[in-house]
Amino acid sequence: MEAKAPDTHKFQQDSGMTLEQVYDFAYTGYISLMQSLAKEFGEDVFMEALKRASFQEAVAHYQEADANAPVHDLATFTEWARNLNQYRRQRLTFDIVQDTETVFEIKVTECVWAKTFREENAAEIGYATVCHRDFAMCQAFSPKVKLIRTKTLMQGDACCDHRWVWEE
Repeated sequence: MEAKAPDTHKFQQDSGMTLEQVYDFAYTGYISLMQSLAKEFGEDVFMEALKRASFQEAVAHYQEADANAPVHDLATFTEWARNLNQYRRQRLTFDIVQDTETVFEIKVTECVWAKTFREENAAEIGYATVCHRDFAMCQAFSPKVKLIRTKTLMQGDACCDHRWVWEE
């Protein structure tokens, strides 16, 4: 008797791993590679180059993603936070602190990226490749969006305080 073929391609099937396990698996080798490169080129020089490259890549990515946005205003920019999909629900825990036409603020209390990079003693790499991209997201969407952030979980704070301001 032949086994029934699965309905979905094997790449689309449940791997049996939690999101935390996926991130640990995905980022452990990456972190090790980035730490080796930091030693090779010097920590300060490498981190600045990593931030620049990550920022430039993110701007290009978000410009393409936002090209078809029907409206370019703060509500459209922050829609992701009001209507979380399953993936975003799993990777971040946050509360909306303020939501007006010109200010949107969230307080992030859990982040799987911060957990993953901090556990590997790689918070600077995590900040350069994950957190710093938040500023690029703003630039790519509109020059009117400004991100003000004074704390991040990645850098050891108790929360991330993202405050996006729409400046006319």
